[in-house]
Amino acid sequence: MTYQEFTGRGRFDLEHLLAFAHGNLVEDAPAGFDARLPAPPFLMADRILSIDGDGRRGRIVAEQDIRPDAWYFQCHFRNDPVQPGCLCVDAIWQLLGFFCVWRGGLGSGRALGCGEIDFSGQIRPYNRVVRYEIDVKRFSRLRESESCIVIGDGVVFVDDEPVARVAGARTGLFRDIAYQDYPHRSARSTGGTAQGGTL
Repeated sequence: MTYQEFTGRGRFDLEHLLAFAHGNLVEDAPAGFDARLPAPPFLMADRILSIDGDGRRGRIVAEQDIRPDAWYFQCHFRNDPVQPGCLCVDAIWQLLGFFCVWRGGLGSGRALGCGEIDFSGQIRPYNRVVRYEIDVKRFSRLRESESCIVIGDGVVFVDDEPVARVAGARTGLFRDIAYQDYPHRSARSTGGTAQGGTL
């Protein structure tokens, strides 16, 4: 699809999300279009049912199909399989990063933190569908660095029952930090504290 089609689209299926993860969804991507979703098995959404935004606010609704043979059920925990709660938080970060790119942000995505996390249930192998409903509270572009920051609150449902809430989840896009020559050692092959306080 074209970049204009991408930024104007209101839903994405698994094929779109996989193509985005592999960097070949948008055929005429602008320079700096470096953000990616994680590829499976770490991709935590199978479809984005709706994505919309106006000004600084927006909303994302996405789903993940539960598979009894998912990698995390094999190890977390033996004889007591449950999807790790941290993967729900990561799903919200992934979707917020996608929102930044969809809104026209450029650069590589990074999770920046969250305020409060509450778990009230669990996701088991024979549940069917996890739904993520995220209200974008603030989307900002930083003029000097050309970075984008998004802050949102998310509710996680399993088979229509709320099982987790994440408040103040933060994700950003940052220019010129992509480690595109992996696995070779280069200037971006190690991490650590961001220079000058910015990624």
